[in-house]
Amino acid sequence: MVALFEYQDDQALGRVASVDTSTVIVEVENLEQLKRLQVNRLAVLQSSKLGQHLIGLITKVTRKRGVTVDVDADEESPEINLCHVALIGTFLDRDGEDSNVFRRTLESVPEIDANCFALEGELLTQFMQILSAASADGKSLCLGRYTLDDHATAYLNGNKFFQRHAFIGGSTGSGKSWTTAKIIEQMAELKAANAIVFDLHGEYGPLQHDHIHHFKVAGPSDVEAGKTLEDGVIYLPYWLLSYEALVSLFVDRSDQNAPNQAMIMAREVNQAKRAYLEAGEHQELLANFTVDSPVPFDMSALLARLNEINTEMVEGANKRQKQGEFYGKLARMIARLENKQSDRRLGFLFQGGEDALKFDWLERFTKSLLGSKEENELGGIKIIDFSEVPSDVLPLIVSLVARVAFSLQQWTSADLRHPIALLCDEAHLYIPQRSIADAADNISIDIFERIAKEGRKYGVSLVVISQRPSEVNKTMLSQCSNFVAMRLTNADDQSVVKKLLPDSLGGFSEVLPTLDTGEALVVGDASLLPSRIRIEEPNNKPNSGTVDFWDEWQHDADGARLASAVDNWRKQNIQPIAGS
Repeated sequence: MVALFEYQDDQALGRVASVDTSTVIVEVENLEQLKRLQVNRLAVLQSSKLGQHLIGLITKVTRKRGVTVDVDADEESPEINLCHVALIGTFLDRDGEDSNVFRRTLESVPEIDANCFALEGELLTQFMQILSAASADGKSLCLGRYTLDDHATAYLNGNKFFQRHAFIGGSTGSGKSWTTAKIIEQMAELKAANAIVFDLHGEYGPLQHDHIHHFKVAGPSDVEAGKTLEDGVIYLPYWLLSYEALVSLFVDRSDQNAPNQAMIMAREVNQAKRAYLEAGEHQELLANFTVDSPVPFDMSALLARLNEINTEMVEGANKRQKQGEFYGKLARMIARLENKQSDRRLGFLFQGGEDALKFDWLERFTKSLLGSKEENELGGIKIIDFSEVPSDVLPLIVSLVARVAFSLQQWTSADLRHPIALLCDEAHLYIPQRSIADAADNISIDIFERIAKEGRKYGVSLVVISQRPSEVNKTMLSQCSNFVAMRLTNADDQSVVKKLLPDSLGGFSEVLPTLDTGEALVVGDASLLPSRIRIEEPNNKPNSGTVDFWDEWQHDADGARLASAVDNWRKQNIQPIAGS
């Protein structure tokens, strides 16, 4: 195969005048060539090693007057035209048996006076196609086409994208959900894909594929109708919650008796689980289970026991009855527990029926929600709609599903593990910064931080998706090695993303506020080259499109819409208007 780059000296833009660790300054002699240069375009530099060229990103172009020593001279000061180039990789004419290979490493630096060439036209197309071919090696994930050259498909390495965690960010309307849908559809094409999408607003409902399955956390109308897992409705029974989550849900930290309540909660939940195991003759578990073990227990029996402790009278001096140690100290916790239990919005926690208390429920639940295609006909991509979960418990519930997935991977022997990805849409709502987190948020943050730090070795990947990067937990973002950054208009959000991108990219990230809808900067381990990519349209668009206000205001609204909305609000269930 012929080497791609066979430049002649007379094709050079200029010569290297200064070399830093990863930045080169090129002096451009020809004014016409200077005018052709554009920031964020690619350049090729001669390497000090034979058969190599260095690929760089143009970060700055300047034209300024030089300084003359003789101030009385009549001659005009010469112009100094400079081009700043950030080195991003090495292009090898041959690497073993392979020809024209690009590596994201700098094996050398250019020498002073080395030639610098523009990468454009047909050469640019061929170079981008080489990148595409290198990425499309059976592990490819296609997002769209390079903005630099729309003849070249932009591939990412699918393995590295999920192995090293990823972040997808962009302001509302920038195409973030569109990009996520494009990724989900490609995952669904894989024979044994396994992923969970946390869909907080029900916007991914339109995505349809044999390997995409939709679930909904039970709302009040689903509980009333008696819908089950077979209907695509899931319950997340209270006994799945960790001890810390139970305390967060039922104990008011501002109560002076909170420490006593938390201690008694731990003791009595442990006893309730023991009673369940003994009644079911699960003797093999009695020696090893803990308060956090996923063992069902009867909430009614627990409430009765707590009421008993709260009103307990004991024998005192002279055999007179006196109030027990915890008399009246559990009243607020019991009231909170009873209120939560009767709250129809929390039916998914407390009203799963007898089926949710069966010992084999967890195995059936995990096979449906977390199993691969070989284990259950519902394998593949599972999209969970959390739209009817109250916002005050949303972090607990989303993190509960994440904890179940992580725990299953952790307790599966290494030779049997099947990797799973968690796509965290609207992540700022349940993985916020520590500084603005409450008790429920902290529990969610702890779970997701652990997955971010340890998930790779257990085959759990995170894709963090948010329109407000500045509000997402910093530890989460720091663990992401792949970034799909779309248009960001908020200065704080821009600052966060810029800090996460490599310093060598220079001004590459400065285009964040000017990106077009559906356009993204893609940087990270999965991308051979930091790239500006135009995302292709997914087959099925999510329900997140921007409403055309001006156009809609030129048409009459449906007269039944408000009555229907009020009725749906009262019933806590969205039903379409009859006949529409």
